[in-house]
Amino acid sequence: MSWQAYVDTNLVGSGKVAKAAIIGQAGGVWATSAGFTLSPEEQAAALKAFDDPTAVQASGIRAAGDKYFTLQANERSVYGKKQADGVILVKTKQAILIAVYQAPIQAPEATP
Repeated sequence: MSWQAYVDTNLVGSGKVAKAAIIGQAGGVWATSAGFTLSPEEQAAALKAFDDPTAVQASGIRAAGDKYFTLQANERSVYGKKQADGVILVKTKQAILIAVYQAPIQAPEATP
């Protein structure tokens, strides 16, 4: 299965995730859902969020131009909220999965 198929089928295709992307820890976008574009600055901030979770808790996280208030951050995951919608970042050995969910979906349902 390709990374694009994983985004399309397992994340967005689940009906729980509205938009998603996979970025490599060494840089670069591996796969993304249609219309979900992460700027180079957003990609760098996503990578850095796992190195210094306290900084992302203070400043929030941006994804595709939207800023999310950080609810929780640790070395494995970051949870952000913007009104009723949210974003989840999950770190794997080689990549970071970024998933945006929309109300009425809640974070536990959308966690990749």
